[in-house]
Amino acid sequence: MTRRPLAVVVVGVVGLAVVALPMLHMKLGLPDGGSKPTDNTERKAYDLLTEGFGPGFNGVLTVVVDGPGVPKDKQDELAKAVTVELKKFPNVAAVSQPVQNEAGDVTIASVTPTSGPASDGTKDLVDYMRTKADELPERYGIEAYVTGTTALNIDTADTLAAALPKYIGVVVGLALLLLMVVFRSVLVPIKAAAGFLLSIGASMGIVVWVFQDGNLADVFSVAQTGPVVSFLPVLLIGILFGLAMDYEVFLVSRMREAYVRSGDPREAIVTGYGQSGRVVTAAAVIMTGVFAAFLLDPDPVIKSIGLSLAFGVLADAFVVRLTLVPAVMALLGHRAWKLPRGLEKVVPEVDIEGDRLAVQS
Repeated sequence: MTRRPLAVVVVGVVGLAVVALPMLHMKLGLPDGGSKPTDNTERKAYDLLTEGFGPGFNGVLTVVVDGPGVPKDKQDELAKAVTVELKKFPNVAAVSQPVQNEAGDVTIASVTPTSGPASDGTKDLVDYMRTKADELPERYGIEAYVTGTTALNIDTADTLAAALPKYIGVVVGLALLLLMVVFRSVLVPIKAAAGFLLSIGASMGIVVWVFQDGNLADVFSVAQTGPVVSFLPVLLIGILFGLAMDYEVFLVSRMREAYVRSGDPREAIVTGYGQSGRVVTAAAVIMTGVFAAFLLDPDPVIKSIGLSLAFGVLADAFVVRLTLVPAVMALLGHRAWKLPRGLEKVVPEVDIEGDRLAVQS
């Protein structure tokens, strides 16, 4: 890795990037009864309802029309108009008879889509209905809403997906600052964050490839493909980030100590790797075994969590930390441990190597 660092970096980065490619078409959602194993009673009921009433029967949407300003003599007319208009919408299989409250100013109707609750067609229908609701005339103060379990699941997935970039930014940003203080370097924290993002991309890519695209579905006993569970990226980033930074600190802190004493960057890499490589390897093997055990659970959500974490630990520990890190450090040489003069005055020196204690003793 120190003899041919450039080749190692290119092969490692390209390999992880290829594994991460399926993440580009990742879809987030919450699982429904159709994702359960075929021998599960919930799955059997789901299939029977789908066979008898269509896939949309498992994902009925609730439309609520609030018209407090509608005159009483026009309230029945409004309820009928709601039903007629909803039947014209694309991807609508059926609309129930409207139900009004005692005052007659709130109308509720159930809409059954032609597609399943986790499909793109149902999501498009929800978006279309809400767009049409925003176009209602304001003369009588009429407002319409789309709710129900299916709509709530769609909203939850969209909210988590929208918050994901900010979440990653906060986590990675704080890590950059802390690692800059610990190692008194700019390039080492950037390398650590970039490696973490590669590990996250690869682990999410393998989950999409298996659970969404259906590759190796029989091997992992995936009963039905579908969107990736919406909270998985948040969970994966939080857990894998902690483990990745542990491995990074174990490995690079030893390199830093060796460099402070010898001043030779290549010797520091070999020394640090030799002293901490076994610790990182043992820790990664243990955590991989723990997470891989979740693959034995029949629930697809548990399986996807187990696969993402197990593969993420393997990729981060053995490809990023134990392969790419020493190669990148070899390419950087002395530059890895340099801190710009402007930052030297601002960044506090925590002395993790304990040189001050050695001098005092």
